[in-house]
Amino acid sequence: MAKRALIIEDSPDVSKLLEKVLQREGYDPLVADSVESGTAIARDAEPNLVILDLSLPDGDGIEACREIRSFSDAYIIMVTSRDDEVDKLLGLGVGADDYVTKPFSPRELGARIRAVSRRPRAEAPSNEVRTFGEFIMDVSARELSITGDAIGLTKTEFDLLEVLSASPRRTFTRQQLIDQVWGDWFGDDHILNVHVGNLRRKLSAVSPNQSYIETVRGVGYRFHQPEA
Repeated sequence: MAKRALIIEDSPDVSKLLEKVLQREGYDPLVADSVESGTAIARDAEPNLVILDLSLPDGDGIEACREIRSFSDAYIIMVTSRDDEVDKLLGLGVGADDYVTKPFSPRELGARIRAVSRRPRAEAPSNEVRTFGEFIMDVSARELSITGDAIGLTKTEFDLLEVLSASPRRTFTRQQLIDQVWGDWFGDDHILNVHVGNLRRKLSAVSPNQSYIETVRGVGYRFHQPEA
């Protein structure tokens, strides 16, 4: 049975190109041309993958990404014609897994789709709960709370924290984290900085006096286990 993909793109020519690429990658594509229709289809069709344009006639693709991520675990690749770092980082910050910039080649997009689809998600033993003081991470339920407050994390942020917290005090190199969380990644390692920064902000918002993710200069990052 073919996997299902959703294209949210208002350009018919780009949509047709995306459909061909997705079909070659083994997906059954659905098409929407607006935020409203795209999010509605995402709810009903439950796609495995969403290709989402950043600029849509009735709204911003970043807002659409945020809404879809609130109810869907689909992989999301954002497409933009605005070669602007702010747009890219904002998109990744609300839960996008990757992005491509127009114009893109079908070969590149196909490779990115395959890479995104191979990225591991948390596969923990049933009912695994990690407790470090007031830090409580239910890995199987993909839930995190600190001092009793639930922390809303994107899929990638949770995956990153899951890897780090599985081995407290172990220093992971930047490449090790990219390999474990992103799998085959075609861009530079700046994407890791973005997600670590987003994750730190969310953790410090509820626990400002505790640094859960430490930078090991010249190497990478490690999880700092707080006192029980």
